[in-house]
Amino acid sequence: MLHSPGGHPPGPPYDGTGLLTIGELARVTGLTVRTIRYWSDEGALPPVARSAGGYRLYDAASVARLELIRTLRELGLGLADVHRVLAGEATVAQVAAAHVVALDAQIRSLEVTRAVLSTVAKRGSSAEETTLMNRLARLSAAERRRIVEDFMAEIFEGIDTADPDIRRRLRFTAAKLPDDPTPEQVDAWVELAELIQDPGFRAQMRQMIEFNAADRGPDVPAGSSLWFMSRLVQLAAKARQRGMAPEAPEADDVLRDLLGDTDRAAVLERLTAASNVRVARYRELQAIVNGLGPQPTYDEEFAWVVAALEARTAS
Repeated sequence: MLHSPGGHPPGPPYDGTGLLTIGELARVTGLTVRTIRYWSDEGALPPVARSAGGYRLYDAASVARLELIRTLRELGLGLADVHRVLAGEATVAQVAAAHVVALDAQIRSLEVTRAVLSTVAKRGSSAEETTLMNRLARLSAAERRRIVEDFMAEIFEGIDTADPDIRRRLRFTAAKLPDDPTPEQVDAWVELAELIQDPGFRAQMRQMIEFNAADRGPDVPAGSSLWFMSRLVQLAAKARQRGMAPEAPEADDVLRDLLGDTDRAAVLERLTAASNVRVARYRELQAIVNGLGPQPTYDEEFAWVVAALEARTAS
């Protein structure tokens, strides 16, 4: 409640009845007559009496009630919630907690809107693409999960011999947008959703899974594919550190250590598929959505092995 330095409501002073008209109440609180009248008409600030001329009159408690109404309204509460607080049906704390939840949802919605608009601006998107991006960004968690599950089902359908560790890791890293995503995560999810629904990209990923399945015999343990990739990075990194060119004769020893007697042309085909630009972008987007930060790509190591194989398989 507003007070003067002496502890009494500021002027103008109460009349002989100790009551205030709407005009006087407006001067005391700094609110407009129209606002006070509206809140009074809505039942939030009922007058305590009427003057002989029929004007509404208010007392000191009305001033305190009006200040509470103003505070609650400035905090974004609707009149229905204001009524509940004033009627004692809910405490300010209870209503505030409910509004925190509502505000959180509103903030998330605004972050999605910001991310979509930012992407539209950066990509110079058409109206159709803008509509698609907005729809993808606002999908529910269940709808986002369905898109990922459809993608996984298609690329693994009918392939039982693929390394189960590959399936497990793909499912684990399947982009799951957090409940409170950053604009960058929303942006990445929109691009990722477009990518994994693209038939051409699904065909690329399917080919990689087929290659993996063809390479695995019945006695090959799970995780061997990842072990091979780790071994490739390790050997190629050492060769590059030594300044060894991919076409140098010494590179034969590196390839032999890595591949043994495996058909090098077949390995080249598989590595070319795995190092595809869109596949690399898929991994990058997954990392962003999952909040993992920049992940090592080992592009130089893969490129070195590919160049070494190309030098020896060219017809």
